[in-house]
Amino acid sequence: MAKRRFGMVRKLPSGRYQASFINPAGVRQNAPDTFKTKTDANRWLTLVEADISRGTWLDDRAAAEPLGNYMRAVLRDSAKIGVRWRETCERNMRLHLAPLLDMPLRAVTATQVREWHAAALRGKGGRTSISQSYRFLRMVMNVAVRENVIGKNPCQIPGAGVVQASERPVATPAQVVELVEAITPRYRTAVLIAAWCGLRRGEIAGLRVTDVDLIEHTITVRKNRVEPLHDRGKAHDKDPKTEAGKRTIAIPPHVIPILRLHLDEFAGKERLFISRDGSPLRGNTLYQAFVRARKKVGLDNLSFHDLRHTGQTLAAQTGATMADLMKRLGHSSMAAARRYLHAVDGRDKEIAKALSALAAHGDAARLPRTVSTKAG
Repeated sequence: MAKRRFGMVRKLPSGRYQASFINPAGVRQNAPDTFKTKTDANRWLTLVEADISRGTWLDDRAAAEPLGNYMRAVLRDSAKIGVRWRETCERNMRLHLAPLLDMPLRAVTATQVREWHAAALRGKGGRTSISQSYRFLRMVMNVAVRENVIGKNPCQIPGAGVVQASERPVATPAQVVELVEAITPRYRTAVLIAAWCGLRRGEIAGLRVTDVDLIEHTITVRKNRVEPLHDRGKAHDKDPKTEAGKRTIAIPPHVIPILRLHLDEFAGKERLFISRDGSPLRGNTLYQAFVRARKKVGLDNLSFHDLRHTGQTLAAQTGATMADLMKRLGHSSMAAARRYLHAVDGRDKEIAKALSALAAHGDAARLPRTVSTKAG
């Protein structure tokens, strides 16, 4: 009998036959079951060869893997998943996705997903965390489709991964001044950079002294400080998620005097923001100081991230275009990339000057001119 050109069949000591083949990844793979006759094994290999040639082959062995194992493998191997999102996914696996985790991948159908999602919404979980769980499940199933484990993503519920966020509050320039005056002096500059330059908390914590250019009046975002919730000892600096996140921003002129004072009084030798003991500033330390300040001035509904939203809104009021805002805030998308062509560096400095003009009308120029040495 002619030798098979695809796959191999061998007789086992039990008398049954085992079929194997080289899969599209270049790895030899056995059939999920053995066969009673050699003819049955050859027939199975013929079907596999046809599926591979048509591009419809699915990995039966991987499809039998429990969903939970596959999810953990995706979390482990994906370099694009950040520390915080990984922790969120692991938590949601425990709290919300447990009913699906022991099921084989191939058994997770669109009906199973619909029933799980409906039950989750009837339970005690918040809509945000359920939406996050659905997005993670959909992402994992997309990976399974790409890896020829399943033929179609079973996550087909329209809008299940989207949560309509409530409108974020926007602080007025005068309220920003109140927050600056109320917060511990060593964190005043952080509030100003968040509100008038649009930096995220992690970006602020990751700033170095060398990132500030007092001649050009710019600040450059090069790193983002990441602090795992369950392991504070593993806090580290990492590159922003996108190239757009690495950016140089013009500082509004009215912020410069306070920034100079901060460099003299509170900055470390390398880092712009440090804790009292000289260690890198922890994001939670800054947040707690902000919480105390907002309580003093009656802005309990304002989060630290809302300062960044405030900066975006105030910049828009100066006439900044969408491209200007995307560039200033470090947002990235295909649509935004096309708009970047219309933004020039000089325009960013015009925005910064206009922000100071806007601040003057709201008494934001009434910032503290002195900082108590070693205060706070």
